[in-house]
Amino acid sequence: MTVVTRRRAGRLLLVVLLGLILGALLSELVVRFTPDSTARTFFTTSVSAAFGPLVVDLVAFGITLGPVVFRLDFMSVLGVLVVALAARSWL
Repeated sequence: MTVVTRRRAGRLLLVVLLGLILGALLSELVVRFTPDSTARTFFTTSVSAAFGPLVVDLVAFGITLGPVVFRLDFMSVLGVLVVALAARSWL
């Protein structure tokens, strides 16, 4: 991989991670500050994927990671789009 390809992949990963964090924040704000309605249900209905605990047991030490849960909803997609547009103008 060339340096340019690695840089693009790194930027893409950074944009997606920051966007998902922003989307999670927006989802929590929608849940807390909007009344129970169809709009709230639309914005906060999510699809979840969970990957159960990953256990690495070596001779010297052991580690357990998980479960890791990915939650995707409309606000997460919106967060990724907002960060992508901001990154496009700044980076």
